[in-house]
Amino acid sequence: MTETLERSAKFQIGQVVKHRIYPFRGVIFDVDPTFANTEEWLAAIPENLRPRRDQPFYYLLAENAESYYEAYVSEQNLLPDDSNEAIGHPQLADHFGELKDGCYSPKSNKIIN
Repeated sequence: MTETLERSAKFQIGQVVKHRIYPFRGVIFDVDPTFANTEEWLAAIPENLRPRRDQPFYYLLAENAESYYEAYVSEQNLLPDDSNEAIGHPQLADHFGELKDGCYSPKSNKIIN
Protein backbone atom coordinates (compact mmCIF):
# COMPACT_ATOMS: atom_id res chain seq x y z
CA MET A 1 0.00 0.00 0.00
CA THR A 2 1.38 3.39 -1.01
CA GLU A 3 0.66 6.41 1.13
CA THR A 4 0.38 9.84 -0.41
CA LEU A 5 1.72 12.68 1.66
CA GLU A 6 -0.24 15.85 1.00
CA ARG A 7 1.23 19.14 2.11
CA SER A 8 -0.53 22.42 2.33
CA ALA A 9 1.20 25.71 1.68
CA LYS A 10 2.58 27.42 4.78
CA PHE A 11 2.20 30.90 3.25
CA GLN A 12 -0.74 32.53 1.46
CA ILE A 13 -1.41 34.75 -1.54
CA GLY A 14 -0.76 38.38 -0.56
CA GLN A 15 1.52 37.54 2.36
CA VAL A 16 4.78 39.47 2.72
CA VAL A 17 7.77 37.15 3.12
CA LYS A 18 11.56 37.37 3.11
CA HIS A 19 14.24 34.99 1.90
CA ARG A 20 15.96 32.93 4.57
CA ILE A 21 19.46 33.43 3.06
CA TYR A 22 19.42 36.24 0.49
CA PRO A 23 18.52 39.88 1.25
CA PHE A 24 15.20 40.22 -0.54
CA ARG A 25 11.54 40.24 0.35
CA GLY A 26 8.30 40.15 -1.57
CA VAL A 27 4.59 39.49 -1.72
CA ILE A 28 3.28 36.08 -2.82
CA PHE A 29 1.11 36.14 -5.94
CA ASP A 30 0.94 32.42 -6.78
CA VAL A 31 2.00 29.01 -5.49
CA ASP A 32 2.89 25.62 -6.99
CA PRO A 33 2.24 22.62 -4.68
CA THR A 34 5.60 21.14 -5.77
CA PHE A 35 8.48 22.24 -8.00
CA ALA A 36 7.21 23.27 -11.45
CA ASN A 37 10.09 25.21 -12.98
CA THR A 38 12.75 24.08 -15.48
CA GLU A 39 15.60 21.69 -14.79
CA GLU A 40 17.97 24.45 -15.93
CA TRP A 41 16.61 26.77 -13.25
CA LEU A 42 17.16 24.14 -10.56
CA ALA A 43 20.63 23.19 -11.82
CA ALA A 44 21.72 26.85 -11.67
CA ILE A 45 21.35 26.81 -7.88
CA PRO A 46 24.50 25.65 -6.05
CA GLU A 47 24.01 22.06 -4.94
CA ASN A 48 24.49 22.84 -1.25
CA LEU A 49 21.63 25.39 -1.49
CA ARG A 50 19.38 23.54 -3.95
CA PRO A 51 15.86 23.14 -2.55
CA ARG A 52 13.90 19.91 -2.38
CA ARG A 53 11.29 19.45 -5.14
CA ASP A 54 8.59 17.99 -2.88
CA GLN A 55 7.45 21.23 -1.27
CA PRO A 56 5.44 24.30 -2.25
CA PHE A 57 7.20 26.91 -4.42
CA TYR A 58 6.03 30.52 -4.38
CA TYR A 59 5.97 33.26 -6.99
CA LEU A 60 6.87 36.64 -5.51
CA LEU A 61 6.75 40.25 -6.57
CA ALA A 62 10.18 40.74 -5.06
CA GLU A 63 12.50 43.59 -4.17
CA ASN A 64 16.00 44.08 -2.90
CA ALA A 65 18.08 47.23 -2.33
CA GLU A 66 18.77 47.58 -6.09
CA SER A 67 15.75 46.37 -8.04
CA TYR A 68 12.26 44.90 -8.40
CA TYR A 69 11.65 41.52 -10.04
CA GLU A 70 9.65 38.30 -9.91
CA ALA A 71 11.13 35.41 -7.92
CA TYR A 72 10.35 31.69 -7.62
CA VAL A 73 11.25 30.47 -4.12
CA SER A 74 10.90 27.20 -2.23
CA GLU A 75 8.96 27.14 1.01
CA GLN A 76 12.09 26.04 2.93
CA ASN A 77 13.78 29.31 1.96
CA LEU A 78 11.01 31.69 3.04
CA LEU A 79 10.20 33.29 6.37
CA PRO A 80 7.33 35.60 7.30
CA ASP A 81 8.34 39.26 7.10
CA ASP A 82 7.06 40.81 10.33
CA SER A 83 8.36 44.32 9.58
CA ASN A 84 4.93 45.62 8.43
CA GLU A 85 6.83 47.66 5.82
CA ALA A 86 5.14 48.03 2.43
CA ILE A 87 6.56 46.38 -0.69
CA GLY A 88 7.52 48.92 -3.36
CA HIS A 89 7.23 46.67 -6.42
CA PRO A 90 5.68 48.68 -9.31
CA GLN A 91 3.16 45.90 -10.17
CA LEU A 92 1.89 45.57 -6.62
CA ALA A 93 -0.89 48.19 -6.85
CA ASP A 94 -2.18 46.56 -10.06
CA HIS A 95 -2.98 43.34 -8.21
CA PHE A 96 -3.28 44.01 -4.49
CA GLY A 97 -5.07 46.41 -2.17
CA GLU A 98 -3.95 47.57 1.23
CA LEU A 99 -1.41 45.94 3.56
CA LYS A 100 -2.87 44.72 6.84
CA ASP A 101 -1.13 42.50 9.39
CA GLY A 102 1.64 41.48 6.96
CA CYS A 103 -0.70 40.54 4.14
CA TYR A 104 -2.00 42.40 1.07
CA SER A 105 -5.60 41.88 0.00
CA PRO A 106 -5.85 40.62 -3.61
CA LYS A 107 -7.90 42.83 -5.94
CA SER A 108 -9.22 39.80 -7.88
CA ASN A 109 -8.84 36.04 -8.23
CA LYS A 110 -6.58 36.43 -11.23
CA ILE A 111 -3.47 38.08 -9.84
CA ILE A 112 -0.75 37.95 -12.51
CA ASN A 113 -1.08 37.03 -16.19
